[in-house]
Amino acid sequence: MTPTILILLSGLGLLLVGVGLLGTLLGVRATLAEFSNIDIGLIMGGYYAGYIAGTLLVPRVIRNVGHIRSFAAFAAVGASASLAFGLLVHPWVWLLLRMFSGLCVVGLYMVVESWLNEQSAGPARGRIFSIYMMSTLVALGAGQSLLLAGDTSELTLFALAAILISLGVVPVAVTRIHEPRIENEVSAKFTELIRATPFGFIGALSAGLVNGAFWGMTPVFGQRLELGDGQIAMLMSATIFGGAILQWPIGHLSDRMDRRTVLILTSFCTAAVAAITALIVIRDYPGLIVSAFLHGGLMFSLYGISVAYSYDHMEPGHALEATRGLLLIYGVGALCGPLLVGIAMDLIGPVGLPVVSATTTATLALFGLYRMSRRSALPVEEQTEYVPLVRTSPVVLEMHPDVDPTVEPASEPTREPELDLADRE
Repeated sequence: MTPTILILLSGLGLLLVGVGLLGTLLGVRATLAEFSNIDIGLIMGGYYAGYIAGTLLVPRVIRNVGHIRSFAAFAAVGASASLAFGLLVHPWVWLLLRMFSGLCVVGLYMVVESWLNEQSAGPARGRIFSIYMMSTLVALGAGQSLLLAGDTSELTLFALAAILISLGVVPVAVTRIHEPRIENEVSAKFTELIRATPFGFIGALSAGLVNGAFWGMTPVFGQRLELGDGQIAMLMSATIFGGAILQWPIGHLSDRMDRRTVLILTSFCTAAVAAITALIVIRDYPGLIVSAFLHGGLMFSLYGISVAYSYDHMEPGHALEATRGLLLIYGVGALCGPLLVGIAMDLIGPVGLPVVSATTTATLALFGLYRMSRRSALPVEEQTEYVPLVRTSPVVLEMHPDVDPTVEPASEPTREPELDLADRE
């Protein structure tokens, strides 16, 4: 951990506190403004539309004008959008602003992660990667408590989010190390990815759907249940910190047995906890915060296990491209999640959020059982090591401990491809 890495992490952490506050604030404020559930779902999904566009456009911007100028520009637009949300309260305006926010945030991630990649060569790469993933969740979770720092119906909290995003620029802007390189934009071969690991693909898509629904619609869920701002902040924080804490034991369990079994069990448990949450909502039982903590720990683990499973079946040298593709697939799911929940809330009320989560994860588990009947298990000793993952940008994947940037894709497969049982017969 060099001083440069600590400075970069502190700067991005400060910025992400503002991003975490803004995401929750938008859901609360949209409900107060009497936006429809479908409108709110579209607005929240707009972030991921901007995110997907950003993964393709941002590298070109950075190559043209450099890291520092790009970072300053993205932060300026992101901070301006934060203020504009409070000044221009209209669903279509918010949709456009949310898309710009998504593009800017992924640009900010890319700049910082490029520097972290350059500073984390060698055996320390995996440790720095894990610290970065956990610090990202902690910063986003810390932003939830700031919901109590002002009136959600006024401009104050939007201005606070803008201030935090702006201050996060300072450590990066004054760094003295030379600017790193950004490689060519992401090229995701979805058909090859699906063919290589169908279960990993569906797992990443499902994880994106339930995570996108959580980030976008949980504040709306809280408002529809007439929870106070403090209760909504606690609900969000419990889910996020559950993800930060429980990812480790679940991930390590997946290193010691058939990873598909762990992913299926985690999916079934997520569905069960979501169903219990739905019952708590319907019957007005206590325990919502506890169920949120458990749901977060299980839900946030789905993406990391799906990626680790996909690595198990990738040829050497193909891991980075495959994981970038999985990240974009995750983004597609996250784009659809808030909209699906918005429609469900219109049909059955606030319980629509846990119902969508339960349905999605139960379907994933059933698909996993089907895939177990079609493909034999990989020996445990050949599995890669689980690493906690948070959706940031494709650049961070170059820091993943299982990716060696010096390895070129092999011209001939070096591992016998996994065959379906039907093929073996």
